Amino acid sequence: MNESMRDPAGVVRAKRLPREQRRRQLLDCSLQVFVAKGYHGASMDDIAEIAQVSKPVLYQHFPGKHELFLGLLDTHLAQLEYELTQALATSADNKERVQATMATFYEFIARKDEAYRLVFTSGMDNDEEVEDRLERFHDAMAGAIAEVIADDTGQPMAEATMLGHGLIGMALSAARHWSRLSERPDQEVSSQLTARLAWRGISGFPKESESSEGAQ
Repeated sequence: MNESMRDPAGVVRAKRLPREQRRRQLLDCSLQVFVAKGYHGASMDDIAEIAQVSKPVLYQHFPGKHELFLGLLDTHLAQLEYELTQALATSADNKERVQATMATFYEFIARKDEAYRLVFTSGMDNDEEVEDRLERFHDAMAGAIAEVIADDTGQPMAEATMLGHGLIGMALSAARHWSRLSERPDQEVSSQLTARLAWRGISGFPKESESSEGAQ
């Protein structure tokens, strides 16, 4: 069976898909458009054309461009949060945790789909709903890091959370700078440099077991 068909006007349309599968396809196609044109340069016409669907089909799933962008941002922030959480769980050694976490940020930016542009270069920095999602992402990751710091060092949770935000902020700032370079240093080297800087700071808060041994 053909995977596409022509409407009476001769326009090629995609075959009918289950609702959730169609939604994922529309998100994938919209990512291509937002990456290429930015939020303000993209249009629902562009997305419908790439997805090979009619605009009414597109509007059945997303009321407008803004909702489509937010759905896309939610998808990729959730994926990045999952990958960072996995990185934190890779080892009980804090230095290795830091290295794995920083590597995950750079891997996200180096992905071929360039989804990092949704976070860094979409032109939506002043959008309240986008800011809210990014803030919740930062809070979630800072909280996950804070739990590790508090468990390992005995730091009060409020102080550990400040350290968690500091580490996330540094990682995002370094990775954002790297994403903007026309000639980027090697990905692994850049990741290791950022990890070394982060470790120099966080290693100043040793594990409770190490502090106890040093006091004996």
